[in-house]
Amino acid sequence: MMKVLLLKDAKDDGGQDPYIRELGLHGLEATLIPVLSFEFLSLPTFSEKLSRPEGYGGLILTSPRAVEAMELSLERHGKSEAWKKSLREKWNAKPVYVVGNATASLVNKLGLAAEGESSGNAEKLAEWICAREPPALPLLFPCGALKGEVLPQMLKDKGIPMESIVVYQKVPHPGIQRNLHSYYSEQGVPASITFFSPSGLTHSLQHIQQLSGSGFHQIKFAAIGPTTARALAAQGLPVSCTAERPTPQALAAGIRTALQPHSC
Repeated sequence: MMKVLLLKDAKDDGGQDPYIRELGLHGLEATLIPVLSFEFLSLPTFSEKLSRPEGYGGLILTSPRAVEAMELSLERHGKSEAWKKSLREKWNAKPVYVVGNATASLVNKLGLAAEGESSGNAEKLAEWICAREPPALPLLFPCGALKGEVLPQMLKDKGIPMESIVVYQKVPHPGIQRNLHSYYSEQGVPASITFFSPSGLTHSLQHIQQLSGSGFHQIKFAAIGPTTARALAAQGLPVSCTAERPTPQALAAGIRTALQPHSC
């Protein structure tokens, strides 16, 4: 089996990460190595904003981490379950826009109804939002410190008010170098490497170049979405595959095609 490396955290889904399972169905042996850790920021301020749903026209949640920040912020209040239920009902009266099924699933677990998850990336979600009646109140957008500017700019161009708040930042995983060295020692240079964010690329590329040596230029590089693909291209790396949607099925199909003989 061809070996592929995924630079992401493992997600327990019935005992096996769904990406490993799906790639295995395509005849690929996948290994996960996390390259990022997360720190949550400004949770008291975010908590205060969440407690005032009447001041906003809805929510925009573009990552599972933003939903985790929301859950942590609600817990900080220490209020009763009845208060939290009332707050959820008020937010449910407004649109909660999300990117991807993973984010939508976490939103649903919080008791909120998500919409727009089929959009797949922030740019398509912005198109989804812009196609709807513009809200009179700003949309609350909890985001990472390195958020992309495509969505905010598209909403601004359409006159849709938005208020962003940075609620988490990505930091290098403390075990990147050790874990990559161990992988290369045991498995050798992988046939393909998938990056799941521009930040993950930034914190791992130098290690990968050093460990791959002369085999570096034989690797098929894949991206989970267009933003990450642009970051790869900016580093001068050929993008052999960009997943059509950020799902295990789309990524596996793309990598399998990229690894076929004579594929582009």
